[in-house]
Amino acid sequence: EQGHISYLAVHQNVGPRPVGSVENEVLTVNYLLEQVEQIRSESIAGPHAITLDLQRPTGSFSIKNVISYYDRITNIAVRLEPKDGAQHFMLANCHFDSVANSPGASDDAVSCAVMLEVLRSLASLSSPLTHGVIFLFNGAEENVLQASHGFITQHPWAKQVKAFVNLEAAGVGGKEVVFQTGPENPWLVQAYVHAAVHPFASVVGQEIFQSGIIPSETDFRIYRDFGNIPGIDLAFIENGFLYHTKYDTADRILTDSIQRAGDNILALLKHLLMSEKLADSSEYRHGNMVFFDVLGVVAVAYPARVGTIINYMAVMATFLYLAKKNKGKCGHYLRDLALGSCVALLSWFATLLSVLIVALVLTLAGCSMFWYSHFSVAIALYGSAAAAKILLVHTLAKNLYYGVSIDLNILGELFFDVSLLLWCCVLLCLTLRGLCSAYVPMLMVAFPLATKLLLSSHFRCRGASVPYAVLYLLGLTLPYVHLMFLIWVVFEIFCPILGRSGTKIPPEVVLACLVTLAIILLSSYFMHFIYLARSSRRVLTILGSLFAVMLLLVSSGLIFPYSSDPDRPRPKRIIIQHTTRTFHTLNGLVEHEDSGLWINSCDYTGMSYITPHIPEINDTIRTQRHDDLPFGGFPGYLPLPFLIKKSWYLPVPAASPKSPLEFRLVSKQVTEWGTIKMSFEAKGPSHMSLYLRPNTGVSLSSWSFGNNTPQSNFIFYSHGLGAPAWHFWLEIQPPSEPSAEKGLISVAVSCHYFGEAHRTPQLDALLGRFPAWSFPSSWVSSYHMFRY
Repeated sequence: EQGHISYLAVHQNVGPRPVGSVENEVLTVNYLLEQVEQIRSESIAGPHAITLDLQRPTGSFSIKNVISYYDRITNIAVRLEPKDGAQHFMLANCHFDSVANSPGASDDAVSCAVMLEVLRSLASLSSPLTHGVIFLFNGAEENVLQASHGFITQHPWAKQVKAFVNLEAAGVGGKEVVFQTGPENPWLVQAYVHAAVHPFASVVGQEIFQSGIIPSETDFRIYRDFGNIPGIDLAFIENGFLYHTKYDTADRILTDSIQRAGDNILALLKHLLMSEKLADSSEYRHGNMVFFDVLGVVAVAYPARVGTIINYMAVMATFLYLAKKNKGKCGHYLRDLALGSCVALLSWFATLLSVLIVALVLTLAGCSMFWYSHFSVAIALYGSAAAAKILLVHTLAKNLYYGVSIDLNILGELFFDVSLLLWCCVLLCLTLRGLCSAYVPMLMVAFPLATKLLLSSHFRCRGASVPYAVLYLLGLTLPYVHLMFLIWVVFEIFCPILGRSGTKIPPEVVLACLVTLAIILLSSYFMHFIYLARSSRRVLTILGSLFAVMLLLVSSGLIFPYSSDPDRPRPKRIIIQHTTRTFHTLNGLVEHEDSGLWINSCDYTGMSYITPHIPEINDTIRTQRHDDLPFGGFPGYLPLPFLIKKSWYLPVPAASPKSPLEFRLVSKQVTEWGTIKMSFEAKGPSHMSLYLRPNTGVSLSSWSFGNNTPQSNFIFYSHGLGAPAWHFWLEIQPPSEPSAEKGLISVAVSCHYFGEAHRTPQLDALLGRFPAWSFPSSWVSSYHMFRY
C-alpha cells in the first residue's frame, strides 16, 4: 500500500498532465520507466522476462461524430511473459494523462499505481505463468481515447492480445465496479466471478452505460471496435462530484480502495493468465451473461439463455398462480385484477405528474440544483410527495370505489396479486427484448410469489398482523436489498453527472423522475398494506407535513446547492476561455477581430449564483450562436452542444499565447473528376480543433482523415512533444452554380493553450473573484475562421 501512496504523491507534485505537456510527456513518463526498470531488476532471477517499449504513434479515427487525429503521443507498454516465451497475452490498460485542470489522482493515476504493483507481484512469482500479459500505460485517454487506438491498431504486440482489462474512474475512490464486459465471451465474466476477492459488478450498469444515456466513453470501446477483442471495464464511481476537478487528489483516495482494487485485479489476471480459455477463446466466444453481486460478498453469474429459461418459468408460475385464483369465479377475479391494475397504474401516473409539476415549479422559481450538496433533501421532498400521492390514490380507491362492502383481507390479497402481475409484465417485456437486466424483475416476482405461497395458508385471514408483516418482510429482504443497492448506484452515478450536463435539460426533472421511479418500485409490494390497514390518515399527515416543510425550505432559498467544505466539496463547474477571435474574408483579409472571456456553465443554474459575486457576468453579455459560422463562431474544445447552449462573453484585451496559430492553404487543384482538392498546413499548440462548414450545395467528398470518408464536420487534433506541422487535405464537390461571393467552405481552427505558462492577467484577475464553492476550469484559446 505504501508503494501506491508514494506513487500518487509523486503525481500530486507533478500536477495536471495534459497531452503535450512536459508533465505528461517527460516527468510522468520518466517516473513510470524508472518504476518498471526497478521491477525488472528485482525480478531478473525469476521465471519471467519483462520487455519495455516506448511507443509514439500517429493516426486518426472516427468516434461518436468526432474525427480524432493524434501525432506522436505516448504509450508505455510493458510485456511480462515466461522466459521461454508466450503466444497469447492479456492486456491490462490504464492512462496516466489527465484533463488540464485536475491532478487526476483517481482518474487515472491510482490505476497506474495498481498496475505497477500488480506487475511487481506477477514478476515475483516463483512459478511461470501459462500466458503473457501486456501492461499498457497510455498517455492520451482524455484526448478522445487516442493512445489506446494508437496501440491496438499499430503496435506489433497488439496482434497477440486475446482479451483485456481496462481500469478507469468516473469518481474519486470507493469501490471499482465492473460496468461492462464482452462483447459476448461469457468466460470473462465467469473468470471475474471466480477470481474477484471483493466482487462489485452489475449487468444493469452495463446495459445502462451501453445504451448511451451516460455521456462518456472509455478505452473499452477502442479495444472492442478497433481491436475486435473482448474485455472487462472497471471504474471507481463514488464521489463523482470531484471527477475532473482540482479536488481529485491523492489524499482523498483511501488505502482500502487501492488495496481492494489491487486484490481484485491481481486475482483476476492470475486466473486468466493460467486459463486455457485465453489461448482459444473462439470455442467460448458466443453468448452473454447475467451477472451481479450480492452486497459485495459474492458474485452471481449464469448464461443469458439460462436466465431466459428462469424468467419464463417465473412468468409461467405467476400466470398459473393467478389462473388458480380465478378458477371457479367466472372471470370476476380477472375483472377485479384488471381494475386493481388500473388503480395502481393510475396512482403511478398521477404520482409522476404531480412530482414533475413540483420539479418544474422549483426550476422556474430558480431553485434548481438545491439537492447537489444536500441529496437527502431531494429524497425528503420528492420522495415524500411521491409516497403521499401513491398512498392518497389508493386510500381514495379503498374508501370511495371499493367502500366497506368488500373484506379488507380480500382487497389486500388482490393488490398483492396486482403488484405481482405488474412486475411479471415488466419481466416479460425485458426478457422479450433480450435484456439481461430482466433478472431484477425476476427476483421481484420469484421471491414475493414464494413468500405468498408459504404464508397464505397461515395468515390469509389475519389481516395486517405483526407476525404476518414480519414474515412477509423477511421474504422480501433479498430482492429488496438488491433493488435498493441498484437504486443507490444509479443515484451515485447520475447525481454528479447532472452537475456537468449543461444548461439544456432541467436536472430537477431528471432527478424527480428517478426519485419517483425509486418510490414506485420500492412501494409496489407494500400497496396491499394500505388495504389491510384500518386508516392511513396518520401516515398521510406525516408525509404531507414533511413535503410542506421541505418545499418551504427549498423555495425560500435557504438550501444552497454548492459547498466548499474541504471534507465534502460540491463545486459548481464553470469553463472559462480567454479567447481571441479572428474572422477572414475570401481574399484572406481580416473582416472582424475581438477578444474576451468566453464563459460556459456546466450545470443548469447558469450564472445566477455567480452574478452576485461578479456583477459583470450577467445576462447582458449572453452570447448567441451564429449558425452560419463553424461551431457558432466560438472555440469549442469538443462538439458538446449541451455545454454551450447558454454562454457569456466578457470583452477583455487580447491574449498573446506562445505558439500562435500558423495556418495556410498549401495547394488548391481541380481533380479530373471535377472536385476541388485543398491541402493545408497548421502549426500551433498541442490541442487544436478543426471545424468545417461547407456552404449550401457544397459537400465534402473525401479527406485525409480516417478511412478518407467524411463522417463529421469536427476534427479534434492533439500531439506530443516534437511533432511536425499538421498537414491534411479536403476534397470538395462544388455546387452546379458556384457563388463567387460566398465561396465553397468555411474552415475554423481553435487553438487551446493549457498550463501556467499561458495564464493572462485578465484571466487570473477574474478567477480570483470566483467564490470558493466554484471550480472554474480555465485556459487560453483562439478562434480563426477562414473562407475558401
